[in-house]
Amino acid sequence: MTLSWTFSPPAEAEVARRQLGDPRARANVRWLSALLHLPPRSVQQTLKETGAFASIDQEIHDRLRTGGRSNYAQFRAPLELYTIVRTLRPEHVIETGVSSGVSSAHLLLALRRNRRGTLHSIDFPTRQRGARLGPSESPVSLPPGRSTGWAIPPSLRRGWDLRIGPSQRVLPKLVAELPSIGLFLHDSLHTSAHLTFELETVRPKLVAEAVVLADNTTWTGQAFPRFARRVGSRMHRRGRGDLVGLRLDPRRVPAPSPP
Repeated sequence: MTLSWTFSPPAEAEVARRQLGDPRARANVRWLSALLHLPPRSVQQTLKETGAFASIDQEIHDRLRTGGRSNYAQFRAPLELYTIVRTLRPEHVIETGVSSGVSSAHLLLALRRNRRGTLHSIDFPTRQRGARLGPSESPVSLPPGRSTGWAIPPSLRRGWDLRIGPSQRVLPKLVAELPSIGLFLHDSLHTSAHLTFELETVRPKLVAEAVVLADNTTWTGQAFPRFARRVGSRMHRRGRGDLVGLRLDPRRVPAPSPP
């Protein structure tokens, strides 16, 4: 029988989560262990590193509050993103959907710690209509005077490849430019057709053992499970939420095209 503490996040990660200001950001060791095919202890060891940037998480939280967001907009697993990038050490990471930039900031933190790799982010922002977020408006809408990634500290932005425009137009051009993709995160338009488009667009450039993630899959039907079956990988759900991911089986993935 596995004891629950085996999957508890380390104290350092809890400090970072508290500084970020949202209890939903508690790192899910069980999910990371299954997704990355690693023992919980290895995952916990990497998560300990997040305590070193607790002050940056506090700065992100402060920026969000000044923009009228008491909690960060939409992505609930930033510490897990950090751990995935530190484990994979990818040359190229793509995310679609940025908003305030909480996910982007933690991807950038991991790439900086790796001393290698580039984050390519695509965003097609919506804008908040008034001084305060209306009840019918999405929390990912940009507050007045803010631009995409507005909560990311300036110190993290160096080397960040941010592209503004609809994913349907920007993603194919970006993928064509890259020799490989080690991590892909979908957090943009949440429809079955759009998620399928993004997954199939990045698929030819995914490296062996790349990780593919999709958030808000409650709205995207069978698009991600269908992709998991197509590539022969097991889908892993983060707790009871709708963030899912898979890690490719290197035996089923063709070598990336030469640059």
